[in-house]
Amino acid sequence: MTRFDVPRRFLDRFGVIYGADEREYRIPTSEMAELNEHIVGAIMEEADYRGPVDEAEFAEADQGLGLPLPRAWRSYLQGESWFRRGWLTSETYIWLNTPREMLGLHEAWAEATDAHPGMAIIGGDGSREQLVLDLRKDPAPVLLLDTTSAGWETGIPQAGDIGRFIDRLESGEFEFGFGG
Repeated sequence: MTRFDVPRRFLDRFGVIYGADEREYRIPTSEMAELNEHIVGAIMEEADYRGPVDEAEFAEADQGLGLPLPRAWRSYLQGESWFRRGWLTSETYIWLNTPREMLGLHEAWAEATDAHPGMAIIGGDGSREQLVLDLRKDPAPVLLLDTTSAGWETGIPQAGDIGRFIDRLESGEFEFGFGG
């Protein structure tokens, strides 16, 4: 999903559909070139959604981690459309990793993963704090960990399990907790 500005005089030529919180303009494909010419300023990405992650990628992750990812996380990432990154209605920016990207992060941050056995890096906030699953526990809680953390005791709980995290993410209500 993207956001950009277009002069009202251009949009007034098209019909508008009003939704609960927004207006939608139906611009014919034949008018796309002219729409592009009328864009003012930068095009901002609001959110990125992805399609299903294939089973082979999960098998690769399970082998690399030595532990399976939780069923609820698998189901979410194998759904028709899952939230990849962007701004939630809570005004929180979040970026989620595919299992393959997670393995790449584990390799890049080998020292951090060594200090956190059973860790699965599922996302982050765009800084050095990472959303992780503690796969040593069932259900696996979601924690926020700094990449320089020396151990699990510094993790900040975000959700008691991945299912609760997904519910808050999908409702747009998730906000990072940074401790108290």
